[in-house]
Amino acid sequence: MLDTTALNQQRNFFDGHAEIWLFGYGSLIWKADFAYLERRPAYIHGWERRFWQGSHDHRGTPEAPGRVATLIRAPGAVCHGMAYRITPEVLAPLDVREKNGYLREKVPLTFVDDNGDAIKQSEGLIYLASQDNPAFLGDAPLTDIAWQIANAHGPSGPNRDYLINLAKALRELGAKDAHIFALEQQLERF
Repeated sequence: MLDTTALNQQRNFFDGHAEIWLFGYGSLIWKADFAYLERRPAYIHGWERRFWQGSHDHRGTPEAPGRVATLIRAPGAVCHGMAYRITPEVLAPLDVREKNGYLREKVPLTFVDDNGDAIKQSEGLIYLASQDNPAFLGDAPLTDIAWQIANAHGPSGPNRDYLINLAKALRELGAKDAHIFALEQQLERF
């Protein structure tokens, strides 16, 4: 397992800023166990959420990894999530939380109002697990991904809970995500 903590601390795209926007597209939508100044629904363009990242440290083990969300490039796609305005000190514990292959990247964010209409843009950070990290599992048939999720359990709890909580959070945002909702349906079979 690669620990990306030190790498992320070198990837300081907002050096000197008193505040930073962080975009959550997975567990950060529903599990904000960090201090934040403001929370707003937002989206990013050109990315799709996929359960293609292995979780050896939270929702699985090295012997039986779970699967968690990452993003893949997809021209024209829109990925909805939650943006948090944070102070730079919050990044250190997040770097540890996201250490299993995720790297900080800078992205343009679009904030939305209660109707889902775009109201403002800003730059922000995401934690991205790309295909060149050792924990990346990649694509597989939905039934195989759902079976792995149904059977994985790690220090942060059952992998199943991660998927169910993410699907619920996306519905509360009014976001459509065919991959997540199809996985959730498959999960009901196990």
